[in-house]
Amino acid sequence: MMGSEQDANTFLIRPNYQHKFRASVVRECIREILRENLSGVQYDPEETPSLTRTLAEAIKHHVKGLGLDRYKLVVQVMIGEQRGQGVKMTSRCFWDSDTDGYAKEVYINDSMVCVAAVFGVYYY
Repeated sequence: MMGSEQDANTFLIRPNYQHKFRASVVRECIREILRENLSGVQYDPEETPSLTRTLAEAIKHHVKGLGLDRYKLVVQVMIGEQRGQGVKMTSRCFWDSDTDGYAKEVYINDSMVCVAAVFGVYYY
């Protein structure tokens, strides 16, 4: 007896085009969430830990909704007080450039600076 389509092998070494990590789409998701959640918010060092967790979870949930089911998502959010100083952020990753990717967005207002990055690693 032949197996049904449900029994078919689901091992994929490359994502379908519509399920590939597209940095521009993810960046727009990050930008939207940062604007919605940080518009008019003043920097408060007591609230920053819970705010960063809330933002990271919202970004992860929204990006997962893009159909990136076979991707492991790592979301990093950093919030600091805006005092006109410079900030440099660097990351290094070992991945497959054909399937994996990242997107980042910076949000700045009068009292805070927020950098959010999403790393998408394809699960083979």
